[in-house]
Amino acid sequence: MQLERGQIFREAWIAGVRRHYPGEPKPGYVAPWEDTPQWERDSATAVYDQVAAFVEVTGGQTAKLTRTQKGRFVALCWIGQILRHIPDPKPSYVADWDELPQWQQETDADIFERIEQESTKGGLQRAVHPVR
Repeated sequence: MQLERGQIFREAWIAGVRRHYPGEPKPGYVAPWEDTPQWERDSATAVYDQVAAFVEVTGGQTAKLTRTQKGRFVALCWIGQILRHIPDPKPSYVADWDELPQWQQETDADIFERIEQESTKGGLQRAVHPVR
């Protein structure tokens, strides 16, 4: 069975939460794809696509980024989705990188690396246009 892009994001999130969250995570943090609200599914797919596009347009050079840089990218893309779907989000939903707990920073970096791995399987899917 081939997973949808958003499902890959969600799997990476759940794996990261289970690996990095101190103690027992909230049930919503580890809810399966089928139990995830539609706006979160749409957001997971959108962020997957943003990361995959970033990997593609850099010709895979995202491998040279630090985990912090990778995690920041995911976090910022996710904030964009929060703002798109939630009219008046709680401040913790749109917290800047330095305000996120370490477990979430590590999870966001894990998500980037999972998408990066998926995006580069067998080489990049589409040709990247050279910079002129």
